[in-house]
Amino acid sequence: MSDSRKTETKPATPTDTTALPASGLIGSGMEGGLIDQARAYISRVRGGEMGALPAIAGLVVLSILFSALSGYFLTERNFANLLTQAAPQVMLAMGLVFVILLGEIDLSAGTTSGVAMGLFVVLSDPGGINMNWILALIIALASGVVVGLFIGFFVARVGIPSFVVTLGLFLGFQGLELLIIGSGGLYRITQPTVLAIQNSNLPVWGGWVMVAVMLLISFGTAMLDRRRRTRAGVPNRVIALLWIRLLAILVVGGVIVFLLNQNRGTGFRAVTGVPIVVPITLFILWAGTFMLDRTKYGRYLYAIGGNAEAARRAGIKVVGIKWAAFAICSTLAVVSGLFSASKVGSVDAAFGRDTALTGVAAAVVGGVSLFGGRGRLANAAIGAVVIAIITNGLGLLNLGGGINLLVTGGVLILAATVDAVSRVRAGGSLTRT
Repeated sequence: MSDSRKTETKPATPTDTTALPASGLIGSGMEGGLIDQARAYISRVRGGEMGALPAIAGLVVLSILFSALSGYFLTERNFANLLTQAAPQVMLAMGLVFVILLGEIDLSAGTTSGVAMGLFVVLSDPGGINMNWILALIIALASGVVVGLFIGFFVARVGIPSFVVTLGLFLGFQGLELLIIGSGGLYRITQPTVLAIQNSNLPVWGGWVMVAVMLLISFGTAMLDRRRRTRAGVPNRVIALLWIRLLAILVVGGVIVFLLNQNRGTGFRAVTGVPIVVPITLFILWAGTFMLDRTKYGRYLYAIGGNAEAARRAGIKVVGIKWAAFAICSTLAVVSGLFSASKVGSVDAAFGRDTALTGVAAAVVGGVSLFGGRGRLANAAIGAVVIAIITNGLGLLNLGGGINLLVTGGVLILAATVDAVSRVRAGGSLTRT
């Protein structure tokens, strides 16, 4: 995945509006502007820029299929369980997006989370070092940053392919996990706050507050974008698109919160509310999306993924951007590990070994291009939900893990095929020199 082998001459960016007709951006009226926007979107899809559309279609099809095969699939209890199952995969996939956009890979993300969580449980164990759990968690997160900087040094400075560096760490960190935790060892999570991330819920009113905050942030961010575009002399899209997006957030978010606020307990104790991990994941998704879409760092990241040599000649500090990308990826991998540890309530010597490839699969299924330069964090999140639905649905049907791996592998190959075909249709090249 070396950058020097890229053949594109124009980096792809999520804010590139050159393909949109001027009437679609300005529009003489609401109806005309919306029609132009719809035509422009259809044109982009036909040209190969499908984004997360295939993943969304797969999500709908799988949901219909599993709901028909299992009456339990669409229940409030399973829906909440699906969200908590998907959260670690979503977080890991989002972290991997930062390096995949560069045309790189991080095979060690899963074992990085294992080492970090191993440090956390050993340092905070009441029967051992008994360090304050907050300090232990800070050390675990810092270890993720250090690992990312280590990878970035060898990839960006030394020039070793990321596949080789991270494969070496993937193998080495398995041994480090054994040294930290011990062969066959297992540490239980005892901190109530950590366990609450995946096993406790917001109060009923908290879910509605979450939707309101999402609406306010989306509206504020959109208006800020419009003001910046106006000052720069760049045409704005029709305002109706903003109202449609806000309405979609209100409807989808309202339905989800309403369902999760229903009692899904099986005993005398009522279980209601949105799982705490959901707003945490949404906040990190928003922060990462803001970084990629609305900061100079994000623009440079996409530019390097499109054509690293052209970006270097344009004065972009390629080494620093890559270094930061790997640090962000490893840090979010640790957060993913924290979610997983909170879910199962323990950390063992094999923690995180099988998760990195699932994260890559989620990003690709969501529409993030392995060739670099195309994709968004939301795409990876949708892809992770698709894989979580596969795992959840097959589990409800009592099908074994072998079937799960076969189906997930088939979906990944299909998604990679769609990516390659759409790349050719968009005018890119698959030829590596």
